[in-house]
Amino acid sequence: MFSNLRSLIFKLDPETAHNLAIKSLKFNFVPNILDEDKNNPLFKTNLFNKDLDNPIGMAAGFDKNAEVYNSLFKLGFGFVEVGTITPLKQYGNPKPRVFRLVEDEALINRLGFNNSGAKNVVNRIRSNDPLGLLGINIGPNKNSKNRLGDYVECLKTFHEVANYITINISSPNTEDLRSFHDQTKLNELLQTIYKEKKNLNSSIPIVVKVSPDINENEINKISEVLLNNSVEAVIISNTSDSTRDKLYNIQSHQKGGLSGKPIEEKSSKLINKFFKILNGRIKIIGVGGVDSGKSAYEKFLAGANYVQLYTGMVFRGPNIVNIIKKELKELLFKDGVKNFSEIIGNKRTS
Repeated sequence: MFSNLRSLIFKLDPETAHNLAIKSLKFNFVPNILDEDKNNPLFKTNLFNKDLDNPIGMAAGFDKNAEVYNSLFKLGFGFVEVGTITPLKQYGNPKPRVFRLVEDEALINRLGFNNSGAKNVVNRIRSNDPLGLLGINIGPNKNSKNRLGDYVECLKTFHEVANYITINISSPNTEDLRSFHDQTKLNELLQTIYKEKKNLNSSIPIVVKVSPDINENEINKISEVLLNNSVEAVIISNTSDSTRDKLYNIQSHQKGGLSGKPIEEKSSKLINKFFKILNGRIKIIGVGGVDSGKSAYEKFLAGANYVQLYTGMVFRGPNIVNIIKKELKELLFKDGVKNFSEIIGNKRTS
């Protein structure tokens, strides 16, 4: 059905199409999807002591205001991450701010953490219990004079309703946010977060989402900080503000973060580099170009324990999880494994 609708949807402005998708999920206009592999042991896994049907998650950015996470669980996602959410409501950057690169199976966005604010979102979650593992992605307000304080404020707001909290230091659309990749700044941020966790007597797992654009030297330094601060998982990676040289679409020059197929290989190589250093001590959630069984398979081989997607659903539709599982099952059967986790890190990329 989606293939028939896609040409119509793609005539709409991408942000309008996204808002329509959220409304459709909110009011159950998306048909129920038959999942033939719901309890298949091939895909079973565990994240933060919660059993999951599968390792395929919805990345932050789709359900920014935590409006449709339960609808996403019903579409088959093993876990869902909402946000990015800031302490105060903000509009984000001026429109147009989302660009669809059809030939490249990619998006460029410069949304800028548009969201309805932490208080509105936490109230929504409290009134609508999640059906599965829910992560909340947090960040600072654009004009904040105390970004550390913003992260702490969001932690205090969400630690009781989330299954994990992601510290977003990697969006290219909030000025100077990526400076938190600096070893000293990241260490200060994580120490501040863990101090507040202790004050709250909270055991909420902390995840850090890193940029795909970091250089070789930064990988070792960031890994060291993550390990020293007992971070439970790392998301590799976010959108890229480079990687434009092989794009075909005329909008490839647009400023913002690139997601989808063009960053697939880049993120997989980065995953593998972190995998070799972290050596199983921190879980890896792989993001970037996941839209098929093969692309998920490659992420697991590179060292990801779980995957997330967003752009893949834009191009392949709401049945994306079942499409991935069906294709992935064939690849895993060829390997003769009983669970996908047996292939994690089996590919040593350069």
